[in-house]
Parts: sequence; structure tokens; C-alpha cells
Amino acid sequence: MNALEILQGVFESPASGAALWGFASAFVLSMLLVVTKGWHGVLTIDNAKGVQKFHTAPTPRVGGVSIFLGLVVAWGKAPPEVQALLTPILFAGLPAFLFGLAEDITKRVGVMQRLLATMASGLLAWWITEQALTRVDVWGLDWLLSFTMFSVLFTAFAVGGVANSINIIDGFNGLASTMTTLAFLGFALIAWQVGDIALVGVSLLMAACVWGFFWVNWPLGKLFLGDGGSYFIGFGLAWVAVLLVERNPSVCAFSALLVCVHPVTEVLFSIYRRKVRQEHPGEPDRLHFHSLVKRRYVARWFGRCSTDVRNSITGVLVGLMTINGVLLASFFYDSALASALLTLALSLGYVAIYARMVRHHWCSPLTFMLVKPSKGLPTQ
Repeated sequence: MNALEILQGVFESPASGAALWGFASAFVLSMLLVVTKGWHGVLTIDNAKGVQKFHTAPTPRVGGVSIFLGLVVAWGKAPPEVQALLTPILFAGLPAFLFGLAEDITKRVGVMQRLLATMASGLLAWWITEQALTRVDVWGLDWLLSFTMFSVLFTAFAVGGVANSINIIDGFNGLASTMTTLAFLGFALIAWQVGDIALVGVSLLMAACVWGFFWVNWPLGKLFLGDGGSYFIGFGLAWVAVLLVERNPSVCAFSALLVCVHPVTEVLFSIYRRKVRQEHPGEPDRLHFHSLVKRRYVARWFGRCSTDVRNSITGVLVGLMTINGVLLASFFYDSALASALLTLALSLGYVAIYARMVRHHWCSPLTFMLVKPSKGLPTQ
């Protein structure tokens, strides 16, 4: 069966109608948030000040509200088997969503508080579903995961890590929404191939709601995802990955990681480079991969365009990198070795491109990281 036939099967699944409802609802709600910003803007507007800020005008940062409510509408139109899987995501995702939304409104909820709330969402999801990761296809670690306590804590940590990675890459118009839409579709492709039609539906509904928000966020940046949105869809992405692996023994854990390899690599490499520079791992900066792509390439290629246009071009260009992991995972989802090697290859490719952007010439990613790495990292 070729890729087009697989994709056709996904979009003809029983939940496709509910996905259209989710897309339309998220889009309309996003537009409403934009046209009513005069009413709620005193609480929801994100100013343009801050080292990690690239937008040029005050903009509402509560796009997560439209995605969450759009998903509620889609849930109401979904088949019962899809509702059964989606209900725990909606309820368990509330801590991640609400703590992120509180930061969007008050600007006073710290990174650690939001991260712990997202991990709490992982624990709540386990409590509701009694499902947690029991295998990651790594010898020794799989034995530890046979113990419930370790399995639950590991799952919560992984969920928090993935959700935080989505928040970190949320830097330009369309970046996080492009990446997560493609990732959800990637999980749908794998789920369809192994016959998990209910999970196909959940993935489609999540993708559709994020995609509805996308067309208000991109290209003009009229509404931002915000921490509530990034943490919620990050939690949703992580939990769909958990369900895919746990419900389908033929799907290896590394294939789920391969789908999310870009944001996961981004967060791990950001921690590494900040440690090298002796900086706090939670401090914002302009040295993320997407920031450098804009400064090194987009600014040169599209120098005559406005800042907003360059932001949007950068967001989609970097977001589309997820296609690599999605396609490879859909072909090698049943091979732990192939998926692990491909995950490593794409991660090293990320570092190689990063090294090219800061050193202005190609070099080995291992050399870049291990041989006097502080000399290879740019300053603010």
C-alpha cells in the first residue's frame, strides 16, 4: 500500500466529519478572540518586550482557548470510540492548559510551575486510564518500566518534557502549529496502518483544531498560541504517543519519538548549550534553532519583506522540518533499530545545521559539541 492510499484512508476515517467541526470551531473562535481583543486585551495582550519576543505589535496570546473549546465541539460530534479516548485527554489536560493560561493572563506563573502542572496532567491521565509507558524498547529500562511506580513517574516526566518542548519552539507565527499538526497526522498514519481507528480519530481531531487556529495565527500573527495552548497541545501530543505505543505492540517507542524529534532535540540541545555557557536552563534567549534560521537565512533571502512576513516564513520553514520524522516513522514504525538510528540521524542533522549557522561552515556535529563547544556558540 502506497503513502497516498494510507493518507486517503486516514482522512476517510469515521471521525473525519468531527474533525471538520473541530477545524471550523477553532477557526471561528480564534477569529472571535481577535475581533473582541478590545474587551479582553487588558488581560490577554502580549507586548513586544522581551529577549525572546519577535512580534512588532501587541497581540492576544490566548489561542489555546480556541483550540481547547474547538476540541470540545469536535468531541461532541465524534464516534463513541473516539470520545472514549478523547475524554481523558480533555480532563487530564486541564492542569497543563489552566496553568499555562494563567501565565498568559497574569504573566506570573513560573516555568517550573507550568512544567509540574503538565506532569500532573500526565499523572491524571494515568489515574483516569490506568495506562502508562511499559516499554521504550531499551534493554534494562523496559525492565524498570515493569514496575508501576517507575512506569507512572517516567510517563509523567516524558509527558512534561514533550509539552515543554512545544512551548520552547513556539517562537514564530505558524511554527508550533505546523509542527504539531504534522505530528498528529503522523500518529494518525501509523495508527491507521495498525488498525487503531479510534486513535486515528483522536489524532485527526487534535490536528484539525490546531490547524483551525493556524489560519488566524499565520501569516499575519493576529493571535498567538500562548502557554495555555502550547502546553495543552504538547500534553495531547505526548499522550497520543503513549496510547499509540501501549495500545499497539507492533509500534515501537522510537517511532513515536521520531515523529517528535525536532522539538525534543531542541529542548535537549538548549539545555546543553545553556549549561556550556553557564546560563540557567530556563532563561529565554535568541539562540534557538528557529531564531538563528531567521537571522542567518530568512533575513538575507527575504530582506525586503516586513518583520511580520519574515517571522511567518521562518515559522513555516522550520515547522515543515517535521515532515522528515513523520514520513520515516510511518515507514519504520515496526522497527526499533531503524527508528532509533533515524532519530539519532535527524538529531545529529539538527546539530550540524545549527553548527553551520553559528560557525558559517560545515563541521561534524560531534566535533561541534565536544571540542571546545563554548567557542562555537554565539552570544546574544
